[in-house]
Amino acid sequence: MAKKGFINEFKEFISRGNVMDMAVGVIIGGAFSSIVTSLTTDIISPIIGIVGGTNFDTLCVNLFGEVTLYYGKFLTAVVNFLLISLIIFLMIKAMNTLQEKAAKLTHQKKEESAVPVDKTCPYCQMTIPIAAKRCGHCTSVLEEETTAEVLS
Repeated sequence: MAKKGFINEFKEFISRGNVMDMAVGVIIGGAFSSIVTSLTTDIISPIIGIVGGTNFDTLCVNLFGEVTLYYGKFLTAVVNFLLISLIIFLMIKAMNTLQEKAAKLTHQKKEESAVPVDKTCPYCQMTIPIAAKRCGHCTSVLEEETTAEVLS
């Protein structure tokens, strides 16, 4: 019986939205990483090689004739990391900017909706449109001052 409970708990855990979102993020991150690695290895490193006269991937040091340290590949990995970090930073910055603009628009709409659209008739106390010059309920003629006071 405990086994079924454990399996059901595991199914519930796996089917949660945040776990699925994380899995999708990891998969997309892996694909994105391979794209940036290709960009660095196949485009940026050769360009730097033309300017600098060498390709990072081929930089190495032989130690004692048997051990080879490929520090060029490490430099390529560092450049990959920096490019990925820069691109993620730019994406997050763009998303934050869009969220700020959306928040400003929402705030502006709330302020616009705070402008009164109704007023109370001073004679019968019924709610009438703010631009009304005569009450639709008691037919009283409203003074201009009352309308001007409510509008300001």
